[in-house]
Amino acid sequence: MRVHTAAAAALVLAVTLTGCGSSDSSNDAQPPAATKSSEPAAKESPTEAAVDCADGDLSQAEWMEQCDGSGTGGDGGPSTGLAFGKSFSWPDGLGVTVVEAKVFSDWDEYESPDPKATEFRLKLKFTNGSKASVDLSELSILVDGATNGGQASGSTFSRGSAPLEGRIAPGVSAVKTDDNALGKEFGKKIVVTVQRTSDDGFEAFPEFEGSIG
Repeated sequence: MRVHTAAAAALVLAVTLTGCGSSDSSNDAQPPAATKSSEPAAKESPTEAAVDCADGDLSQAEWMEQCDGSGTGGDGGPSTGLAFGKSFSWPDGLGVTVVEAKVFSDWDEYESPDPKATEFRLKLKFTNGSKASVDLSELSILVDGATNGGQASGSTFSRGSAPLEGRIAPGVSAVKTDDNALGKEFGKKIVVTVQRTSDDGFEAFPEFEGSIG
């Protein structure tokens, strides 16, 4: 009886040792797990093509999309909120700058100031960067009070007047004048809108902000 028990114990021990050896060899045969990189793949950033807003060959649709942006100027800037002295260009290359707004006092013998109004003269510089002459009759000026409302009425003061008439040749700059009167109750801060009507259908009317000096 004792002999049988010892033999059974020896058999159990042999089976246990055999199982452990088999388990170890199976673990050694498995390849190591692949390690994932924690760094995300780099994304390529798109490159936007530069657009020359003063290029006369741009279509109106291209210019409105790339340059007008609530309106944008020829340099990609805005067409509203422009300070006096800043410039704006339409897609054909015609540029405009409101140089100044000055109280007018150089009356001739047949003129006299209105005591209820601020009478002033705008000076505007036009530069024709296009390939063709530009008819200045396409342009008109609108002046609004920027303090508590009001709209200036157009006028023409005799001395030193240079109205928007005639044409500007390619590559030429010219300073023109626009005379106005604004009720004194509306202050001296103004917004000058330069409107242009042409066969090309330009829809941007730049707005310049400043004060009457």
